[in-house]
Amino acid sequence: MSKLPAPRFKDGDQIKEFRRKYDLNQTSFWSVVGMTQSAGSRYESGREIPRPLHFLLTLAYGTDGQAAKVIDYLRAWKKKP
Repeated sequence: MSKLPAPRFKDGDQIKEFRRKYDLNQTSFWSVVGMTQSAGSRYESGREIPRPLHFLLTLAYGTDGQAAKVIDYLRAWKKKP
């Protein structure tokens, strides 16, 4: 399997900073990845962000290059003989 890509956000503080920079409230930010505002608030307050959610956040809010690395990682099974 390919190397695990770096997450777009390392912690909740980076998410809050990103949201504020782009003037997004918690509801609009988290709804893009299928999360409620209250669930997202817990991650922003320090709860550990699960790997699948990191992938979704990177696909939704990462650069095209970051998103491509996630897709390549997830599709690595296709490269096996």
